Amino acid sequence: MSDDRTQLPPGLALSWGVLPVQRRGPKPALSVAEIVATGIEFGDREGFEAVSLQKIAAHLGVTTNAMYRYVRSKDELLVLVQETAFGPAPDLGTGDWRAGATAWVDAQVAKYAERPWMLDFPIRGAPATPNLLSWVEALLQSLDSTGLSMHDNLGCVVLLDGYVRSYASMARQLAASQQVPVQAEHVGAFLVPRLAAGNYPMLTKLYTNHEYEDELDDDLEFGLTRILDGIQVLIDQKV
Repeated sequence: MSDDRTQLPPGLALSWGVLPVQRRGPKPALSVAEIVATGIEFGDREGFEAVSLQKIAAHLGVTTNAMYRYVRSKDELLVLVQETAFGPAPDLGTGDWRAGATAWVDAQVAKYAERPWMLDFPIRGAPATPNLLSWVEALLQSLDSTGLSMHDNLGCVVLLDGYVRSYASMARQLAASQQVPVQAEHVGAFLVPRLAAGNYPMLTKLYTNHEYEDELDDDLEFGLTRILDGIQVLIDQKV
């Protein structure tokens, strides 16, 4: 098989196991899998910015130029790291579409909580690598029972994926801000008289009832339920 990777987006062929043709010469000292595993290790330990060809090369004891024997560019490295770090979709079961969609959202939220640095990967368009496509396929299979068109079901996938990313990003930023503890009661004590004296009657009620919080409580479930209810309305209109 000829090496046609240059005709495809970075990382696509490698993610599907299509390796470049081996040229004559010494046996490769590394493997793509080893390079990707090292990239994930750096991401888990130091964050997205640490996933670089230079750092991986130094860790593996080779030059940066030697890395290009295995991956064409940093873009290719990032595609492969994201694909492997995210992993395949879970089994959503054979229940109704709402149960499947809820399990899908919960699994993605858990994945981003485990590896928040994955939120920093650029969005490159529709997924095309095996693991990322498995997440799309899993949700589409769950939504197939809705009776909606494939176009509408794909729109539901995009909607739910966007909701997950938004929630996970907010959770990540709140977790980072809470590393410097702030006493909520002190903030409330400071704000309540100022809110009451100003034009903030609704916020005054929320603060005095201790319902205005700097943390995520049942927000994921609340928002997801509203989205799923909206999808049900669409189903009722079209089916």
